[in-house]
Amino acid sequence: MQKISFLTIGLAVSCLSLVGCSNTHALDKWTSLDKTVKATEITVHASERWYADVDCRNFSLQGEVLTEPDAQASLWFHTDPTGRGYEVIFHNGGIDGSRKTGSLASVRNLYRSLATDGEWTPFTIAVRGKNIAINIAGTDVVCYTEPDTPYRTKQHESQLLSSGQFALAGIWKDVSFRNLIVTKLADDAVNPNDTLPAVDEQNDAIIRLQQKDFPVIDYHVHLKGGLTKEQAHAMSMNYGINYGVAPNAGEGGVGRMLANDKEVYEYFDEVSPLPFLCGVQGEGRKWTRTFSQKALGIFDYLFTDAMTIRDHKGRNARIYRAEEAIMDDISKEGYMEQIVDQTVKILTNEPADIYANPTFLPDFLNDEYDKYWTDERINRVLDVMEKYDIALEINPRYCIPSMKIIRMAKERKLKFTFGTNNVDANFGRLEYCMDAVKECGITASDMWFPSMSVRLNREVVLY
Repeated sequence: MQKISFLTIGLAVSCLSLVGCSNTHALDKWTSLDKTVKATEITVHASERWYADVDCRNFSLQGEVLTEPDAQASLWFHTDPTGRGYEVIFHNGGIDGSRKTGSLASVRNLYRSLATDGEWTPFTIAVRGKNIAINIAGTDVVCYTEPDTPYRTKQHESQLLSSGQFALAGIWKDVSFRNLIVTKLADDAVNPNDTLPAVDEQNDAIIRLQQKDFPVIDYHVHLKGGLTKEQAHAMSMNYGINYGVAPNAGEGGVGRMLANDKEVYEYFDEVSPLPFLCGVQGEGRKWTRTFSQKALGIFDYLFTDAMTIRDHKGRNARIYRAEEAIMDDISKEGYMEQIVDQTVKILTNEPADIYANPTFLPDFLNDEYDKYWTDERINRVLDVMEKYDIALEINPRYCIPSMKIIRMAKERKLKFTFGTNNVDANFGRLEYCMDAVKECGITASDMWFPSMSVRLNREVVLY
């Protein structure tokens, strides 16, 4: 057998010699019911399940996978014919809410694939002690440490580390695997890149949603305030929250701002190799004139807010800044009316998929939020969102919109996203969003995904 080079999770290393190595095995013998095949390449069809007669606890498994369009299969480890153990999913395609390649099923579900249908993609799955690491095409996508007391629903109660066989299971259409090589690791093996503490799953809302296969995605993460893409990547894997990273594009915002198409492409090239969803936040009111639709179209989604408006005297007012949210001779009711008017105008004329920081008010109005957000005003905003299929962000930084508004949006069958709008690296774990899911009865079918985008069909109106 030839030597191969491989990636351990997060660390490229030189190859192990597989010749004569007693703890390294080629997974080239598979058994299904009363049939056995021996081959270095195997194609798994829907409803098939094949087992390899190799029993492992700590291991590193390398191989390649090729999926045909719409196909899905999974690789199980620490399993047996009872179906216990962990499942790794292989499934590509657009960001549509289905679990994608590299997902540690129902524990760390992923919603963007780094693999492409019709192409052989290398992958690594490793277990070292309590740590499970998955690498797709040279990029870490899962780094999960099973805590001492993991949270599991009745359906997933056998989804635990132990030891056992490997299995390949077909779900839809055909998925092929080749060059599967497993190396048994020492009992005391550790992942050097597992630097964050295990999550306390008994007190964690995220794992409860993951166990239900509810898509946990924070679409509104900014790489600013000291948060690097590497930190965001590590946090995302540790917390079990898929991050959508987005720069501000336009003028007048805070933090990193993109100013032209060239910077848009450069930013996309910087973040797209990582397992982030990739978005852009339109900033100010001139962003639709600053960037070409072609440049913005490479991103998974666009979003904007109504935190920058043209006020009653024609001034550009960032209403999150007290020095710019100036009433002059207008009443509070009058100022509120112009916020609603501007919000409707923005959502009508700008090609955003998501209304971010929704219903934000300046401090002098926010103290009486429910008074100023009357049913009539709420419905004016929801009307335009419904007309243009715009999703409503639930924002944990500002705890907006109110639960009342979320319920009204749900009654209209509007879609939702979660979005933090962080200012630095120290932000939470979607706590207000978790409250909204519980209090408002939000289900997976209520959530928005980039595959639902209609922005490219909307005419951009310059105003």
